[in-house]
Amino acid sequence: MQTILAVLLTIFVYGGMNFYAGKRLFQYIKLIFSKLNGIVFTVFYTFLALSMFISVMPLPVIIKNTVRLISGYWTGIFIYLFIFFLFSDLIILSGKILKLIPAHKLRSVRFYAGTLVIILTLGVVSYGLYNGNQLKIVSYDVQLNRSLSGEMNIVFISDLHLGDVNSERRLESIVQGINSLNPDIVCIIGDIFNDDFYTIRDPERASALLKSIESTFGVFASLGNHDGGRTLPSMKDFLERSNVKLLNCEHAIIDDRLVLIGRLDAAPIGGFGEMSRRDFSEILAQIDADLPIVVMEHNPRHIGEYGSEIDLLLAGHTHRGQLFPGSLFTRALFIVDHGHYQKDSGSPHVIVTQGVHTWMMPMRVGTSNEIASVMVR
Repeated sequence: MQTILAVLLTIFVYGGMNFYAGKRLFQYIKLIFSKLNGIVFTVFYTFLALSMFISVMPLPVIIKNTVRLISGYWTGIFIYLFIFFLFSDLIILSGKILKLIPAHKLRSVRFYAGTLVIILTLGVVSYGLYNGNQLKIVSYDVQLNRSLSGEMNIVFISDLHLGDVNSERRLESIVQGINSLNPDIVCIIGDIFNDDFYTIRDPERASALLKSIESTFGVFASLGNHDGGRTLPSMKDFLERSNVKLLNCEHAIIDDRLVLIGRLDAAPIGGFGEMSRRDFSEILAQIDADLPIVVMEHNPRHIGEYGSEIDLLLAGHTHRGQLFPGSLFTRALFIVDHGHYQKDSGSPHVIVTQGVHTWMMPMRVGTSNEIASVMVR
């Protein structure tokens, strides 16, 4: 019942926001093109508004990818149209209440305000598209609670979202960025795929690129919430062919110096088939070694499940909100939505990445695509 109410509330809010933004956009365009047909505009705008829902329907892949592309660009535009129209209307309303805007000037004020909204939206979206194609490398230096023989460079990424807009086009530069860091271990922490394996345009090339990752002790991965569903067998086969070792609530001992554990996401879209998330104590019981423990956990909301039994938790998922003001919401929702965190000296270190790729909207405002390098000692 709660799920149904949440879905209905989401549809109501999203529908209301689109009705408002669409109406204001129509009113502005009507000031310039007085003969604009309302029905044609409504049909076109409705398609754009519904494109994100159409893109997840069981359609031929070429249609699904085309609609997803349209949806990705439009959603980013819509968000800022809504924000800027809302602010402009609040300012105009305040001006009317305070009698700062004469009634006979209202039409021209609305026209100039609408023009400013369009300019600001185009400017922010253009910057977002540019920034969404940039790649940042961040570095951390962590002294583990348990003694590690020597030091080890763990390079990790999350949220590749293969099959999403522009994901494959950027994969080569991501692999080059990883290799430039000379990693000892590479970890891919969830949302490797974007719900449906078959939306990947060139799986063989993507696999070849992943195979070209250079790492002393290998490439390891855990599954995120977008890595489940009916195409999960194809996803697992792809990773195996790509020389990526998948840890499904399992562990691997790295060079007899460190234990790496991969957790299954707790809320996969479409499920993980016969696999299920095991209790962490069961995984620990299978580890017969007193070594530092690093955990790959896609969603950082689970950090409360871990204590001094582990040394380092690596996570992603948040995208840090991706588009401002989304970062304000992720900051409120998660104990840590980005960067390094440690509750106290006896608690594990936690590092959350913003993700190496965007999700749905191929743009970033106020956030960055990043590869994280963690030197552990």
